[in-house]
Amino acid sequence: MSATDFDYGSALFLDLDGTLLEIAATPELVVVPPSLPGLLAHLHALLGGALAIVSGRSLKTIDQLLQPFTSAAAGEHGVTLRFSDGTVEEMPAGLAVTQAWRDSLVAATERWPGVLIEPKPHGCAIHYRLAPERHDDVWRVVRALVPDDHPWFRLIPAREAVEIGPRSTSKGHAVERFMKDGAFKGRRPIFVGDDFTDEAGMSAARRHGGEGLRVQEVFDGDPAQVRAWLSRNAERLTGAPATQTVTAGASA
Repeated sequence: MSATDFDYGSALFLDLDGTLLEIAATPELVVVPPSLPGLLAHLHALLGGALAIVSGRSLKTIDQLLQPFTSAAAGEHGVTLRFSDGTVEEMPAGLAVTQAWRDSLVAATERWPGVLIEPKPHGCAIHYRLAPERHDDVWRVVRALVPDDHPWFRLIPAREAVEIGPRSTSKGHAVERFMKDGAFKGRRPIFVGDDFTDEAGMSAARRHGGEGLRVQEVFDGDPAQVRAWLSRNAERLTGAPATQTVTAGASA
């Protein structure tokens, strides 16, 4: 399967880790290629603001990683949404992993070297990339806190990690909300992602007549190929007749 080109009528929804950025040993060690913020800004302008970062990272971390670029974005798998005009919509602060749960996770994992806790404003991720032998131990601990029938929270599988997050949000929910926004409305959405949580976003894109591109299938699992694809399309659109250009929307 190969990635199709996108055009001025497209809307891009891009995951971050594992899609635009190579997975690192820990979340803090991720490397952002120097050219990426500028490339995203260029595409954002070409598509009239119809480009959103849809990530498990918090909105604050997304902005820190991609500075000075900002755009519409979904943080924590859709818990926080920033629209193309800069308006932010967020789940209530009360719907967050409690401090008691966070303390319990720290106490349970502190005796496991290589298992890392990543706190987020509403959720909490447990990474075991550096200690893969702890897979079963980590899942046992989180399942004790969040059974399958928990009414408010769910377990979100990730690559050598698991996250506790609000049940009522997803990347699919984020795409649905963005497609009602002026910058995205009426466009053909393309969602690019690499992980379990991205499947809902891909499904939402398909429901709106677009497509979902899995990094493993379309880009050989290589974020560098995703960035190259974005760059090729940016160059192609830049060279297209000016009459095709969509007026750029406001940057968040």
